[in-house]
Amino acid sequence: MQTADDAQDTTPHEVDAPGRAMTKGEGDREVILSVKDLTVAFGSNVVLDALNLDIYRGEILGFVGPSGTGKSVLMRTVLRLLPRRAGKIEILGAEYDAVSDEERVELDTRLGVLFQHGALFSSLTVKENIQVPMREYLDLPQEIMDDLARLKIELVGLAPEAADKFPSELSGGMIKRAALARALALDPDLVFLDEPTSGLDPIGAAEFDELIARLRDTLGLTVYMVTHDLDSLFSVCDRIAVLGNKKVMVEGTIEDMLASDDDWVQSYFRGKRARSIVRDDGQKDLHHHDPNAPRRDETGRQGNPQSGRAR
Repeated sequence: MQTADDAQDTTPHEVDAPGRAMTKGEGDREVILSVKDLTVAFGSNVVLDALNLDIYRGEILGFVGPSGTGKSVLMRTVLRLLPRRAGKIEILGAEYDAVSDEERVELDTRLGVLFQHGALFSSLTVKENIQVPMREYLDLPQEIMDDLARLKIELVGLAPEAADKFPSELSGGMIKRAALARALALDPDLVFLDEPTSGLDPIGAAEFDELIARLRDTLGLTVYMVTHDLDSLFSVCDRIAVLGNKKVMVEGTIEDMLASDDDWVQSYFRGKRARSIVRDDGQKDLHHHDPNAPRRDETGRQGNPQSGRAR
């Protein structure tokens, strides 16, 4: 185990846990997730090829790219739901392949995931869904788990009576919030969101964006968000990474995206249907700052406001 003196020798790193050195990135920001030279393939089809990406503590990173390029594949590979052919993944200063089973379980408890469409267990109530990670990783009395589940339900803005409802009784927005409450069940450091506003009406999507930003600020979360939603990218993301040609081809702020000379990036962020712009003074602005205005996906098409609203 490292001593305090040993920890001083890890510059430019800092110790996050016994024996664990946290990498520092540009500007001495703490790297909480580091992907190095990652290659993922299905048979002869190489989806990701020597991809590199760093995510810094406390930021909301928006991950975008053309459909079918492997955005969700990268997320699932980081979560060890898909195998990789090559490369290294470090989370919270630890490389999964180099730690013990006990340490790997500890790392898993520091991650939260909101899968696309929520992925709630249909036979379980909202409360029971939230308690799944608790039952998997913790040894707690039922009464305490019930109290914790109610706390998470309140945290994501659901009404207390939602606790005993089944997914089939929830609106689209309520499903997203319940799934987010489950992702927060173990108080994670890093939360993965896969298309969190997909299928929500404009008001529900905007409210969900605000919820994510508020939770990041309140709980100190780091958020990895796969999204096609231009509004989310402009309103809550601190930094954006663009996947293309099997690699991260552009990463930076909204201003960096607007300044990029890549054709796809220009079409995405400066296309005729992109609702957001940057004013001459460098500040973000909206053409039609109307919460009822249809949100846009990566193609510029208006979202379909048929799903239920988050309340």
